[in-house]
Amino acid sequence: MTLLHNLLVTILLLGLHCTLGRAAAVDPNLDPLQERAAATTEEKRDWWQVAQFYQIYPRSFKDSDGDGVGDLKGIISKLDYLKEIGVTSTWLSPIFASPMVDFGYDISDFFDIQPEYGTLEDFDQLVAEAKKRNIKIILDFVPNHSSDESVWFKKSVNREKGYEDYYMWHDGYVNSTTGQREPPSNWLSSFRGSAWEWNEERQQYYLHQFAVKQPDLNYRNPLVVAQMKRVLTYWLDRGVAGFRMDAVAWCFESLPDANGRYPDEPLSGTSDDPDNDAYLTHIHTQDLRETVEMVFQWKTLLDDYQRIHGGDTRIIMVETYSELDYVMQFYGNRTAKGAEIPFNFQFIVGGNGQWDNTNLTAVGYVKIINSWLGQMPAGKTANWVMGNHDRSRVGTRFGEDRIDLMNMLQMFLPGVSITYQGEELGMTDLYISWEDSRDPAGCNSNADIYEQFSRDPVRTPFQWSDEENAGFSTNASTWLPINPNYKTVNAKTENATTPSHLSLYKQLTQLRQLKTLQLGSTRYANVGDNVLAIKRSLSGEATLVLVANVLDTKVTGVDVGGPLYASGNYKIKLSNPQAQASVGDSVTLSNLSLEPYAALILESV
Repeated sequence: MTLLHNLLVTILLLGLHCTLGRAAAVDPNLDPLQERAAATTEEKRDWWQVAQFYQIYPRSFKDSDGDGVGDLKGIISKLDYLKEIGVTSTWLSPIFASPMVDFGYDISDFFDIQPEYGTLEDFDQLVAEAKKRNIKIILDFVPNHSSDESVWFKKSVNREKGYEDYYMWHDGYVNSTTGQREPPSNWLSSFRGSAWEWNEERQQYYLHQFAVKQPDLNYRNPLVVAQMKRVLTYWLDRGVAGFRMDAVAWCFESLPDANGRYPDEPLSGTSDDPDNDAYLTHIHTQDLRETVEMVFQWKTLLDDYQRIHGGDTRIIMVETYSELDYVMQFYGNRTAKGAEIPFNFQFIVGGNGQWDNTNLTAVGYVKIINSWLGQMPAGKTANWVMGNHDRSRVGTRFGEDRIDLMNMLQMFLPGVSITYQGEELGMTDLYISWEDSRDPAGCNSNADIYEQFSRDPVRTPFQWSDEENAGFSTNASTWLPINPNYKTVNAKTENATTPSHLSLYKQLTQLRQLKTLQLGSTRYANVGDNVLAIKRSLSGEATLVLVANVLDTKVTGVDVGGPLYASGNYKIKLSNPQAQASVGDSVTLSNLSLEPYAALILESV
């Protein structure tokens, strides 16, 4: 009986490993019977499932008119660069009309372009020129709030018909002891201090979960829901391929009680700073189920648009740093289609924390990979976001010796790869002084603590060349300082140099065109603390294996063949400089030697 049982288990596991589609993820800390099966799928993927996404922060990408600020014509001028490095879709951080308190995330007109970025005609040209290069444009949609300079907010302040409850208004309460009026609840802004601001003209408080000049829209008002759907349709009509939904977790708040009182949020116990939003646990202002259902409505709108107008799938990307059980809900369910790409931030917030993963072991890498693949609903597509405009750059967070390793890992894992501008070059965070700070998240604090909150270090201008201002602008100064390392870390120099971060990145985007990486199953494991090993396999195609020594000590005699159920002959297909290896050399999976931070992609022969 025992022999028969073991034979059946072996057959079952072999079947799981050979199934196509979603990764058959292996965590060596799990019992083998807990290995998750891959979902069967067709041979063809939709465009977004095999796309190479690239995030552009327009203000810092390329300045075309010499004012020190990036713009749409600057992006147009660099579309050939995007094409050359293998990008097939780019999402733009906000370009809408804005007072720029939060650099575009405070929108005064959702139907127009910020003048310093260009015009609607420039945007139309961008879409047209990108289309010629088979690059799709994704827009950043900011649903939670507008600017207080929006005509909607001004009408709401004046209680004009149809706009009375466009935003979250409340009388607040008069303190019986002090006689002073106080906010409706203890809710805190993400940018410090109370999330409620008194409006003298309307004589009420309004909710702002970000800057004071970013009032929250009221999604319990059907007129707001309809208005924001008109915004989406407007930009679909102008040719966008989808939207990245910003800060969706904040769209809904708990309802007030029968007396109109909003519930206070409990103390988190993780901060002793009462102005820091981490001081509270946000059970009433974030991650409500209604937000997920609103995303379902937006997806229905996009699908209806495609059905009527034709063309490729219009997609939704969702930004939320919520717990994974909540994030996974955005994928949809049996009765409602959800977002194609709920952002996977596990390599940003997982491991040792979002700011420093320089000591993360291979066990930690496996834990991060497994956290997503292990909870992702069957039949859905994974995605991997290593960095963005809000969090420390990969080269700073994981260490400069791991830049190539992390790009190799991101491109090798199953699903969608999303690169933040400059990561292909190995750009790193720049120290920004208090005097040069621009980000309200930092500026709303003080000179002693602003570095904990500021996002400026990751938003510095793109480094195009070793010329003045890194080729970003002809202006004497730029909106943020440029990293002095641009003399060597820049697109022009790296494009002409092999090896370089950029040259390897281009090879990786080409490698991702292989069927094995687009359709193959996945097995992964750590070998001790040093080595991360991943196998991608597909019937009828060469098997690919990634091995990476994630630590600063050399290892020898490493066997990755056993944990990966891989055998046969392999040769080196790609490597980073730290590996000190030659492409084409033969290797033995059962006896590898890996230098510190070495990463190899191997191909069966």
